[in-house]
Amino acid sequence: MAKTGYDYAPSSKTLPPVVGPGEFTFSVAGLDHGHIFGQTNGLLDAGATLKYVFDPDPDKVANFLERYPDATEAESLEQILDDDDTLCVASASIPCDRGPFGVKVLKAGKHYFTDKSPFTTLSQLEDAKAAVAASGKRYMVYFSERLHNESSMRATELIQEGAIGKVLQVINLAPHRLSKDARPGWFFEKDKYGGILTDIGSHQFEQFLAFTGATDGTVNFARVENFTAPDKPGLEDFGEASLTMSTGASCYCRIDWLTPDGLRVWGDGRVFVVGTEGTMEIRKYISLARQEPANKLFLVNGEEEKEIDCDGSTGFPFFGEMILDLISGTENAMTQEHIFKAAELSMVAQEMADRGRA
Repeated sequence: MAKTGYDYAPSSKTLPPVVGPGEFTFSVAGLDHGHIFGQTNGLLDAGATLKYVFDPDPDKVANFLERYPDATEAESLEQILDDDDTLCVASASIPCDRGPFGVKVLKAGKHYFTDKSPFTTLSQLEDAKAAVAASGKRYMVYFSERLHNESSMRATELIQEGAIGKVLQVINLAPHRLSKDARPGWFFEKDKYGGILTDIGSHQFEQFLAFTGATDGTVNFARVENFTAPDKPGLEDFGEASLTMSTGASCYCRIDWLTPDGLRVWGDGRVFVVGTEGTMEIRKYISLARQEPANKLFLVNGEEEKEIDCDGSTGFPFFGEMILDLISGTENAMTQEHIFKAAELSMVAQEMADRGRA
């Protein structure tokens, strides 16, 4: 398990590829965040073919090619956008650049698969909606805390199967390790990363929608602070928000950059779900002070209480489903509406928190 979240890049061959060589070709552009490796792994594991990589920084390209030697360095971004073989562009650029770059990709007639957060402003979201409508292409997002974690995916399955009845409440605790000295300069500039609720908070809002089955929500309360880094005034190291979803469910998240160095992973992420017929706890990354594997579920309902080891239970079906969706025009992996709503709610919460802090 990675000690830092930015180099968290799972890979799994649990599920068979959904396409053969050359049937779904993608290229990569924008290597500012290490999540690009998780995005690339997921697509390759599902059978996609990687063609080009581009970034203005040759060191980032060299590091990428060391991991994926079958890729070819593109001479320019335009070479990728003009390439007929490339059906999708995967990117993990600086957050404030993700929205405008995505619009450019869609206008070039290609699908876009970006790291979270997909936007830093609500105006970028509106531009992306317009580009999706005009191009007919998809604006996909890598919400790795659910999509690249088997306990979260197993929880999604169980909830959809009705294992705990109708979901009434979701509490999501998402601590992260700051690793201050390893972060690039943009990480500490709020106009670049958008604020903590917009950034890592976007994971939590996506999970609220997924676990409750809601299509919308109302932000009741939101707060952000910089408690521990006065030398980095643009950083927000703590955020929290409370929502009421369109289903009536209550949701709360706490996110922070306060994981102590003594923890052997980058964060003790947990989710607590209360339903009308049971409860569930998701332990995503660690069983604290235990040597046993993490990636567990604890389920209680009217019939039993049990601990579920999720390693190898689901694989990561999102990537294969996304590839098939992009080929056929379906929306089985994740709807465009769901993606945009998760981003919207996170930015609405951030704006509320910013007003309160001001």
